[in-house]
Amino acid sequence: MATQESTSKTSSTTSRGDEQGLTGAVQTVPGSTTLTGRTGAHEPAATRGKTSIADVVVVKIAGTAAREIPGVHDMGGGLSRTIGAVRDRVPGGRPNVGRGVKVEVGERQTAIDLDIVVEYGVPITDVAHDVRENVIAAVERITGLEVVEVNVAVNDVRLPDDDSADSAGETRVE
Repeated sequence: MATQESTSKTSSTTSRGDEQGLTGAVQTVPGSTTLTGRTGAHEPAATRGKTSIADVVVVKIAGTAAREIPGVHDMGGGLSRTIGAVRDRVPGGRPNVGRGVKVEVGERQTAIDLDIVVEYGVPITDVAHDVRENVIAAVERITGLEVVEVNVAVNDVRLPDDDSADSAGETRVE
């Protein structure tokens, strides 16, 4: 039964598009039919196809934008920062700009969660506000996705005397 409905939806959508002089690829998913792109030289280039953006793209953009803010020392939780410190010491290893970033990407919208470490003495609410603004601006400008929310979790504060512990990838307890 579902196969017959899909077939009839496909043919009716295609023939309706042909009557209007529009042709396109019809994609049938159980319960829906979607016109994914139009073809023909008379159609604008912007309507000829579909663009999808992978989660990793949004992760990298958001991570880079968050790190640009003064007062953000690092990103990620304690364990991920420790693993990152080890990775950074490996010859040829590159820093992971996605550490501390989680995203959910839909067709038109995205939601972002960030775990950050701030420098001691900076106003945390101001840093979180600036991070949120910069991430939203960068992701929306570069991807065209609407950012519905950016949740910022401050997991740690880097103290001035933490330099030796950070370089060793350890946490000091006094």
